Amino acid sequence: MRVLAFDYGTKRIGIAVTDPLQIIATGLDTIHPKDIIEYLKKYLVKEQVELFVVGEPKQMNGSPSQSAPHIKGFITTLNKNFPEIPVERIDERFTSKMASAVVAQSGFKKTDRQNKERLDTISATIILQTYLEKKSMGL
Repeated sequence: MRVLAFDYGTKRIGIAVTDPLQIIATGLDTIHPKDIIEYLKKYLVKEQVELFVVGEPKQMNGSPSQSAPHIKGFITTLNKNFPEIPVERIDERFTSKMASAVVAQSGFKKTDRQNKERLDTISATIILQTYLEKKSMGL
């Protein structure tokens, strides 16, 4: 069974997924928030998912960021529509900067480097990879 991770934003949601053995995190897609539930319903017909991981933005001091209420609403929506799939939160501080660094070093053309959808998908992949690393260390 797979794990899906989300980098939630009010304009776009980056999505990443594991392989069935939950070893590798791969960018899946970027979806507008209004379309996410329909997207997930279609995805879950084809693939088994055992867990949703949602990036939780925090301030440097660990307190919730300004987007925390939006994240909470998104998690409520996930729980309401997919009650059988648990949701785990993971600290997403620095994922956007890490995603920007990955894109900058990737050799993409300038127009591709400026693609915000690509950044959101890479951010979701970093969130998922962080989850997998913590899980493998037993944290």
